[in-house]
Amino acid sequence: MIPRITSQSLFKASRNSASRVAPSSATCSANLLRFRSTITNTDPSINSSQLTELEEQDIRFRKQRELELKLTKIKHYGELFPVHTHPGSTHYKKPVHEHLHKGRPIKALTVPLKKTSGRNNSGQIRVRGRGGGHKRRVRLVDFHRYEPGKNKVVRIEYDPNRSGHLALLQHMETGNLSYIIAPQGLRGGDIVESFRDGIPQDFMEEMKRNNNGEVDDALLSARVLQRGNCLPLKMLPVGSIIHNVGLNPNRGSQLIRSAGTFGKILAKDAAKNKAIVKMSSGEHRYIQLNCHATLGVVSNKEHQLISWGKAGRSRYRGRRPMVRGVAMNACDHPHGGGRGKSKSNKVTQSMWGLKKFAKTRLVPNKLVIRNRKGRMIRHKK
Repeated sequence: MIPRITSQSLFKASRNSASRVAPSSATCSANLLRFRSTITNTDPSINSSQLTELEEQDIRFRKQRELELKLTKIKHYGELFPVHTHPGSTHYKKPVHEHLHKGRPIKALTVPLKKTSGRNNSGQIRVRGRGGGHKRRVRLVDFHRYEPGKNKVVRIEYDPNRSGHLALLQHMETGNLSYIIAPQGLRGGDIVESFRDGIPQDFMEEMKRNNNGEVDDALLSARVLQRGNCLPLKMLPVGSIIHNVGLNPNRGSQLIRSAGTFGKILAKDAAKNKAIVKMSSGEHRYIQLNCHATLGVVSNKEHQLISWGKAGRSRYRGRRPMVRGVAMNACDHPHGGGRGKSKSNKVTQSMWGLKKFAKTRLVPNKLVIRNRKGRMIRHKK
């Protein structure tokens, strides 16, 4: 028997459902705080203080990426052909750099790249997924910058072995040519210097002639603090944006060398002879004041906007496909064997049994103050 529906029964049902669905404002705020990891900044009613630090960084990164997409000239190769005629170029796009040199590099400053396909001297694979790729020549980059004096930027070049661009320098006195990692905004005709030996002699002579031998801090800063200049950390003010940072006074630069990366000097400790530098990853660490760095941001920040379009372009770069563990045999991987796509009841782990999210650095680096997640490192005394 079908029950009879009246207007009174409909009113009662709607009132009961409204009392069940509409929660109180306190419950809404509690749920908002509880699930704040899913909040986005699109709703203006949401307070930014309710977001975590990582979420704020992600929102900031997305805004910067959208702005770069609008300001950067990108070439879409799929638009050059009729639709569905060149599948490998449909999604292929790269930013256009009109200031780059169109010719070949200086051959005297290059050596052939010997490919090992990820194998050691006995032929055993030590790095998976390597092999093939286009023939390349390694550019000999000057990571030391020992030679003092002014260098003129001849041109900016593309380097197939790294994400950033290179700058070809010519010494204005000796005429020697050298490559350095180009900072953002450096162009042909600019002048860069290396101050690893301290204040140059010609500047001191100028101060003797015009300022009675006293060093004018304003004139010194105007000459030293220029994009692309290399100098020790002790000569850089706090808050400077740097890259190409060395870890040893007698070695070349080792940190902050990929496209678009930069570091920042947060503080200096004269007693320890060290400076606190914040890396692009968010890590804070000590670096000796005698170590050198280059002013500016590494060039080619638009490298992240590249879409390769097809798997074959990874093969051109020497990257081979990686096989999933569940597709292997049981003797080749902990996830292998069995039937179907199941890895049984095993914890997610690598080919060598290393569990996912397991800590591998049991003793933290003594020079690291704060890790990439922003947590302070407590070192044992």
